[in-house]
Amino acid sequence: MVTITFHGHACFTLEADGRRVIIDPFLTGNPAADIPVDRLPKVDAVLLSHGHGDHLGDAIPIAKRDGATVVATFELAAFCASQGAASHAMHIGGGHRFPFGHVKLVPAFHGGRVEGDTAGQFTTSPCGLVVTIGGKSVYHCGDTALTLEMQLLSGRVDTMLVPIGDNYTMGIEDAVRAVEFVRPRTVIPMHYNTFDVIRADPGQFKRQVGDRAQVVVLAPGQTHTFS
Repeated sequence: MVTITFHGHACFTLEADGRRVIIDPFLTGNPAADIPVDRLPKVDAVLLSHGHGDHLGDAIPIAKRDGATVVATFELAAFCASQGAASHAMHIGGGHRFPFGHVKLVPAFHGGRVEGDTAGQFTTSPCGLVVTIGGKSVYHCGDTALTLEMQLLSGRVDTMLVPIGDNYTMGIEDAVRAVEFVRPRTVIPMHYNTFDVIRADPGQFKRQVGDRAQVVVLAPGQTHTFS
């Protein structure tokens, strides 16, 4: 049994078998967040898709508070380590098994700036994350355009977390095509309505996905459980 909790924007916690990880923990300063950092339950790891402030967010203080490991691309992990957070460096195409499950980094097309890196030495590649936890696979696309590489995951994903907000990422039309490429059992839209520039209608997304996958629209604080 895997429980996915949406915390607004692109932040989710995944829980299974007594383990909990958080992805892209943008809570402080997030107008859509359902919970402040001091009420966030303890996590075992912090997984990052890239270093922009609305994804890196509270990763470092959460990792330091909980003794959790930041899992990210090499340069971003190095930046987090330079700030005192325990880190595990990976890169796109690589996978690693952790006590909570398995993480593989996959391509995403976006920007590489790392928030807080004033010297510019840690600029990195963004990624998507395929997390296997509780025997199930969750694909967090990160911030990305539609990519042909998504087809390589076809039939291998139980739940897909996909951006639909346009402007900085895929909009609804491309997100629907991404669902066609990946063929997940379930898809949860993310990265929309946090700010005016990424306004989108998840109902429209659900209608356009049709019977390609089950669409679960979560408000911040809501959960989806599957097995």
